[in-house]
Amino acid sequence: MSVKLSIIIATHARPDSLALLLASLAPQMRADDHEVFIAENGTPSPTPIDPATVATDARIIHLHEARPGKCRVQNRAIAAARGEIVVCLDDDLAVAEGYVAAVERFFQEQPNFAAMKGRILPAEDPAEKVGPMAPYLDLPIVDHGDKVIEVRGVLGANMAFRASALQQVGRFDERLGPGACGHEEETEISQRLRHAGLRIGYAPDATVWHEVDPSRANRERFIRIARERGYCRMIHEEHSAYEVWTKEVIAAIRLTIARAIGASIERRAREERRLAIARGMHDGLRHP
Repeated sequence: MSVKLSIIIATHARPDSLALLLASLAPQMRADDHEVFIAENGTPSPTPIDPATVATDARIIHLHEARPGKCRVQNRAIAAARGEIVVCLDDDLAVAEGYVAAVERFFQEQPNFAAMKGRILPAEDPAEKVGPMAPYLDLPIVDHGDKVIEVRGVLGANMAFRASALQQVGRFDERLGPGACGHEEETEISQRLRHAGLRIGYAPDATVWHEVDPSRANRERFIRIARERGYCRMIHEEHSAYEVWTKEVIAAIRLTIARAIGASIERRAREERRLAIARGMHDGLRHP
């Protein structure tokens, strides 16, 4: 028997954050319409779930995969899901009041969209939390305004798909994402959706609040992640050596200029990310 929504929460070693997310979801769930998959990966044994955290009559399924791989365990959950709509959430956020209803309403009122990119806002003011290092937090913030618009891609922390669209284009590429090469799984599946002629919409009312973790405000981590993104990009896209070299040279020039003119830390961080991605793509050329 199908249900309206299957919500898949990808989680790895964040029991406290997971508990907060489940507590925010529980009051919005209906037994006849919703199911939740706790899709845990990369831990030696399943994390115990406090029943008080999941105070809902909706079906809760805890999948555990000891091997690292967010996409691997998400794909297991997708295979088992009964929902007409498949929602994917990260574990380091909480959903806003009315989130579940907003997702349902988006797909009911927007029949031309096969997938949804939800709004992601910081749970706290990043600048107040970490000061001038806020640009290096690398939070997956999404805010395209208050209107439904068409967008090019989803973002992994808060996204949803019609089950029929996933049946058409396939599940996540397990070479990508956390626990594998690290990133780009949502970019790759967005490309497949577009190539299949399917459209992606932004849903402003499907809002989540993302944790602001001070430990993420680290320049070295920020650059490492950007370089990993570049490497992942080379796994699922084709780029010539000339194109990659050109991107790297231009990025290096832009960063040099930003530093020379004393640009803001926000500008310098953007240029550092650009250069690190180009260098990661270069890594992909050398080590395909």
